[in-house]
Amino acid sequence: MGNELFLEKHVQEILNGVWKLDKNFDRRERLIKEVMELEWKQFDKVQNVGGRAACQNDYKTFRIMRLSQYKTWSIELLESFLGDLKAAENIGWNLIMEKYARMMKNTDPAMYRNVEEKLTPISESREQLQEIVIKIQVGWMESFADEYPRIAGGSRSIYSNEDSIYNTSYETYLRGEISTYSQQTFIRYASFISDILAEGRNLTKEIMTNTVQLYGYKSLQDAEAKK
Repeated sequence: MGNELFLEKHVQEILNGVWKLDKNFDRRERLIKEVMELEWKQFDKVQNVGGRAACQNDYKTFRIMRLSQYKTWSIELLESFLGDLKAAENIGWNLIMEKYARMMKNTDPAMYRNVEEKLTPISESREQLQEIVIKIQVGWMESFADEYPRIAGGSRSIYSNEDSIYNTSYETYLRGEISTYSQQTFIRYASFISDILAEGRNLTKEIMTNTVQLYGYKSLQDAEAKK
């Protein structure tokens, strides 16, 4: 009788907990979908100097790359960035175009000078904090490349000093991307990175695990062996 009462008392609590987990899962899925839809819409409108880029017609790759990243984000971070995208959309500003414009500071300095005045300046304090975040993530990428050289070999080069008009490094891409985040989103992102570091995890490894699985591999080890 005691066991029956225990089960009767706690089954509903367990079911409520499962329901909350499912609800949060659905919420995250909806947020990721909304973020990716707005990003693709803005990505599609990016105007390149040399004309439309081939990657702008490749939704499959876009989806895999962005989904791999956003699957690691918290609900709060997704909500904050979705707010950034919606705010930009409301004033006719393209955050994806801004991201690529900011990258040109390294990849094409002459062209960057033509667009710099259109970009919101970044405060010195935020820039310093961004560089700390970037350094952490570059370290994760270095560790990943050491462990999975074949997979990493098919990705971007790591460092900004390897940039050119024809090559955008991981470091420069990351700097361009997080520079488009609102202050609220950036603070949440920096906290997200700090938490992962404190837990001894490697965000690059987690994102790349998502990537290879979306491409049909069983694991990073499987993808590395078959590269």
